[in-house]
Amino acid sequence: MKLGIFGGSFDPVHLGHLLVAQAAIEELGLNRLFFIPAAQSPFKPENQPASAATRLQLLRLALAGKANCEIDTQEIQRGGVSYTVDTLRDYAKRFAGAELFYLIGADNVPKLNEWREPVELARLAAFVAIPRPGGADPIFPSPFRGRTLKGFPVGVSSSEIRARVKAGLTIENLVPAAVAEAIRAAGIYG
Repeated sequence: MKLGIFGGSFDPVHLGHLLVAQAAIEELGLNRLFFIPAAQSPFKPENQPASAATRLQLLRLALAGKANCEIDTQEIQRGGVSYTVDTLRDYAKRFAGAELFYLIGADNVPKLNEWREPVELARLAAFVAIPRPGGADPIFPSPFRGRTLKGFPVGVSSSEIRARVKAGLTIENLVPAAVAEAIRAAGIYG
């Protein structure tokens, strides 16, 4: 079994995330892809994301009907700072024998050895870089093994979407329609 793990703030989830998911499922031959919203990123301690309930609601709307994709709330349930090594240990235990692929932004690849317990991380999963448009393929530092996704790099970010909402600009075609409507109706990010 091949399992993909896609961690992040998803604040909010956008079409770039969904295109990454599609590319990962196709290129890696994944049986399932888990979206894991972080409680708090260790690399963005000053960043206060939207509430966990809000981010989960938007993820549920975005993933409705996507059979290969699931939401895993373990990092939110643990609370505090989210460390990938804890999540990967859980997956290795729950899905013994499965091949694990952890999706990571290409800009984070050079910093992998700064993550908590990097040797253990490298042992538990293969890492898959998500390219940015026009970016070069990253070189994975030892002891990490990895590859770069080919499909669908999109230059959209959650921070850009939050800024557009705050400025009163449309986010149509950047997030699924149901997500855009939920953000508008609840006044999220405004």
